[in-house]
Amino acid sequence: MNWLAISGNALLISFIIYCIAFLIFVLAITGKTWSNRDAAKHSRKWGGAAYILSAVGLLAQIIYFFTRWYGGGHFPLSNMFEFMTFLGLAIMAAFLVMYAIYRTPVLGVFSLPVVVLMIAYAAVFPNEVQPLIPALQSYWLKIHVSTAAAGEAFFAVGFAAGLMYLLRTVNFDGKEAKDRKEQRGVEFTIFVIFMLVAFIGSVFTFNAAGYEAKFTKESIVKSNDGTQNKVAQSVTYVLPPIVAPYQANLEHMDTFLGMDKPLFTAPSWMSGENAGRKLNTVVWTVLGGIVLYGLLRLILRKSVGKAISPIMKGMEPEDLDEIGYRSIAIGYPIFTLGALIFAMIWAHKAWGRFWGWDPKEVWALIVWLFYAVFLHLRLSRGWQGKRSAWLAVIGFLVVMFTLVGVNLVIAGLHSYSGV
Repeated sequence: MNWLAISGNALLISFIIYCIAFLIFVLAITGKTWSNRDAAKHSRKWGGAAYILSAVGLLAQIIYFFTRWYGGGHFPLSNMFEFMTFLGLAIMAAFLVMYAIYRTPVLGVFSLPVVVLMIAYAAVFPNEVQPLIPALQSYWLKIHVSTAAAGEAFFAVGFAAGLMYLLRTVNFDGKEAKDRKEQRGVEFTIFVIFMLVAFIGSVFTFNAAGYEAKFTKESIVKSNDGTQNKVAQSVTYVLPPIVAPYQANLEHMDTFLGMDKPLFTAPSWMSGENAGRKLNTVVWTVLGGIVLYGLLRLILRKSVGKAISPIMKGMEPEDLDEIGYRSIAIGYPIFTLGALIFAMIWAHKAWGRFWGWDPKEVWALIVWLFYAVFLHLRLSRGWQGKRSAWLAVIGFLVVMFTLVGVNLVIAGLHSYSGV
């Protein structure tokens, strides 16, 4: 029996189910113009159906996880594809827990797209099962990565609740400086989400089309006897090269919209082997986000936040505030164990040191400190409402930079792949 094929099919099924469940959650909140009694009945009916369907999708994703584990011969958390799919699984599990407590269908409207984005982002990376490198051949792989992802999953639910709170309470018709500042903050958050969508969509599309551009770059490598040798290294792009590597020769480039050569060259301070390629990906991500966001603004003829906010009118801000706080309060100790304590123990066993200032380690610490400040301000200074929601949103943006941006921009021991 081909367990890996079963695993891939199960993941695809879960992805489709999540998309359908999202649409049903949207249907559950469409009774705004009815009487309060009919709207509540409608919301309970379709919200319950979407919840059950989401649980079925989670079951399919669990089947994916265990069949990949069995077929691959090791715990499937060794690369970015496996980690991001597991993170999507963890976010869905966290959402189901919070929904069971609060029974709020609109939470599904904002949480399920995050799950779908995580799985879609995973599809950007190679999905082949590869043998574990020596540093990953440890039971700490299961403990560290799974608990870190579980903590981040609750942060994601807190982000969804925080963004919902802002969409519910920000005055999008206001003309005062404070109102405009809040409007810009919400729009920037939505724009960041569009950039992530653009990144996933562009890489997935060009990968599917088989696009390729190749450069050769000479690097100096030291041999064991101390002599220096020039070695030609190949750099392959899967996105059309707007930015070429520094001091590299173009070997082959598929044309795109009439472009048969790069438009720019990476600056000299970005002379690393993959620096130009990563800068090119960042440029594509920003440009793609601008195009997607701009098109939607043209269609809506208003800010995206202002267009979305009416669906939040039936929500109590206090409920959203509590959901966001409780999600983060649950996720923080789990993240502390997984991303810091267990990570340091494993680092000592694998590399002989508890801490090495690797980029992922530094950003994990930044995430931990940020949420520590969040909880301190919430509990000691009474930061609730908008201030708490802004921190929940900003915190998860920092998490996403740790997961996506660090891999794209910074090389380190935790960089599994690049595009």
